[in-house]
Amino acid sequence: MANEKNRIEFTKEMKKTYKILFPNMLDIHFHILQKVFKSYGYDVELLTESGQAVIDEGLRLVHNDTCYPALCTIGQMVHALKSGKYDINKTALMMSQTGGGCRASNYIHLLRKALKNSGMGNVPVISVNLSGLEKNSGFKITLPMLRRAIATLTYGDLLMLLDNQTKPYEINKGESRRTVEKWISKISDLFEKKRGISAKEMKTYLKAIVEDFKKIPVNRVPKVKVGVVGEIYVKYSAFANNDLEKFLYEQDCEVMVPGIMQFMLFKVDNRLEDIKLYGGSKAKYNVIKILFDYLTVFETYLVEALEGTDFVKPGTYRHLKKIVKPVIGYGCKMGEGWLLTSEVMELIENGYENIVCAQPFGCLPNHIVGKGMVRKIRTMHPDANIVAIDYDPGATKVNQENRIKLMLSVGKEKLMGK
Repeated sequence: MANEKNRIEFTKEMKKTYKILFPNMLDIHFHILQKVFKSYGYDVELLTESGQAVIDEGLRLVHNDTCYPALCTIGQMVHALKSGKYDINKTALMMSQTGGGCRASNYIHLLRKALKNSGMGNVPVISVNLSGLEKNSGFKITLPMLRRAIATLTYGDLLMLLDNQTKPYEINKGESRRTVEKWISKISDLFEKKRGISAKEMKTYLKAIVEDFKKIPVNRVPKVKVGVVGEIYVKYSAFANNDLEKFLYEQDCEVMVPGIMQFMLFKVDNRLEDIKLYGGSKAKYNVIKILFDYLTVFETYLVEALEGTDFVKPGTYRHLKKIVKPVIGYGCKMGEGWLLTSEVMELIENGYENIVCAQPFGCLPNHIVGKGMVRKIRTMHPDANIVAIDYDPGATKVNQENRIKLMLSVGKEKLMGK
């Protein structure tokens, strides 16, 4: 942190002429989020380049012992700057920063070091955070922007959930994905017109999305149901997890991936739990509680849109917190913390007893709340079929997929025995 006073600030003047690049994580959500930034005057571009060349760039710039997501995201951004597609004197990078007790909070500093070592130290790096860690005069998260961002997560979670429950059974191949693309475009257009974010509009459009998916002809034959949990980037990023969802789909499975809204509620709730456990300002608690309640409202919109349908509804954050209480303490909050354990338990409750826990190699929080909780979960749910998969530059895709296939073989045997 000693060198932070020398960092390159993203200024108001830069906002007018600079292109901002940011790495992809959630394919559906981030394509909509890109439009949110553009509607506020930021020329943003989502990076989707993957492959060994990107990993090699990350390995060259970041120590191999550093968290795998850092290798992926830093490699992706530096690779893009070196591609010749962008004027590096008119390009900035953007990265989220939580400020929690996880290596992810240091990615932004590793990125700046990588840029300097690559002769591109003049490229500004914008920290996207709600913790006041860094400020840039040319980039500010305003309340209206935050509201659109939260709406984006809500729409994205619903689209991801419905696509995963429809695609394995669709009669006309590709129809589910076309419906997703249709709504990504429609929601983006609504946001540009400053629509789609009021309570009434969100309820209307969320319900319309559900109705569109209900119209897709399906043949719901029995399939192995697989839940995916893990470290947030590896869990969601197809680049980081070697197209895990696609692989499971090709293995004739139905996949359930918990939404990002639960994670957002978890991160805000952690601040409340800290005050309960260690003491703190009552005024601060009340402010954080307002944000928590605000997020809960959006969660309610999503759950209500699924009422009366055959789609599996995600558990509410309140329910997730309740079922995990006998298993692990709320003070266990580093990384994905107790939420990961709870997601496994909720997936099993909903019939997704086959679980892939995707984690970066050496991710201590995930080893504790993921792999470390397997025995306890199996005691409570004897049918739980869980495999933890490490992702890092040295892990081969073939080995990862073979271990998943072994887990699936158990799932298929159980399915045939029912």
